[in-house]
Amino acid sequence: MTPAQQARADIRAKRHAGTTRGLALGYVQCNLVVLPRELAFDFLLYCQRNQRACPVLEVCDPGDPEPRRLAPGADLRTDLPRYAVYRDGVREPDVTDLLALWRDDLVAFLIGSGITFDAALERAGVPTQRDRWVLRTTLPTERAGRFHGDLIVTMRWLTPAQAITATQVTSRFPFNHGAPIHIGDPAAIGADLGAPLFGPPVQRVPAGELPVFWACGVTPQEAALAARVPLMLAHAPAHGFVTDLRADELSIP
Repeated sequence: MTPAQQARADIRAKRHAGTTRGLALGYVQCNLVVLPRELAFDFLLYCQRNQRACPVLEVCDPGDPEPRRLAPGADLRTDLPRYAVYRDGVREPDVTDLLALWRDDLVAFLIGSGITFDAALERAGVPTQRDRWVLRTTLPTERAGRFHGDLIVTMRWLTPAQAITATQVTSRFPFNHGAPIHIGDPAAIGADLGAPLFGPPVQRVPAGELPVFWACGVTPQEAALAARVPLMLAHAPAHGFVTDLRADELSIP
């Protein structure tokens, strides 16, 4: 059993319930979005127009929870540790599986996640075990049908030297958000460090470090809130899907 298969087995059996950061390092991780079939085309178009935030790696057939290209035999209803549920643009309590919510008309999208390049960052000497934050910005995404909203970003604190290295490394992973979209002053992109979507409020700026921001796969969840879609199922932030694909196989040499 590979590390990716073991990770999914542990999640399915409820032996692992936390985030997938640091889990099966070196394997591609994905964010999940599940929508009714009648919204799937508009959502795919939204992703195509906003590829930095929404790089689609696989789309499943309606009603099929198995990602046959990225992880044959896996089940997207059970193989993520925690799921977010949205109805009419309102987030309901998270759930640990989608078995009771799954329908034959649902279409699952797997979107590349920045957790994927953690192993490459570690090899390059950039630490990845520290906290990271998910933040709203005021940067608009390009609309498609009813899907619209502002860009969501993931932020890490890095030294200037680490920020340069991280930019070089992550630019090799265009299917997992690629290079940072901003380095430095959070106000320049409208990011409020005191009100993150995920992570503790920032009380002080670490001495000698810079905030580095990447486009984030939570962006489509924000678009669902803005569109008030009747039903959207998704990964909870940082609780992604571990695929069988090795990260280095999906990167630019």
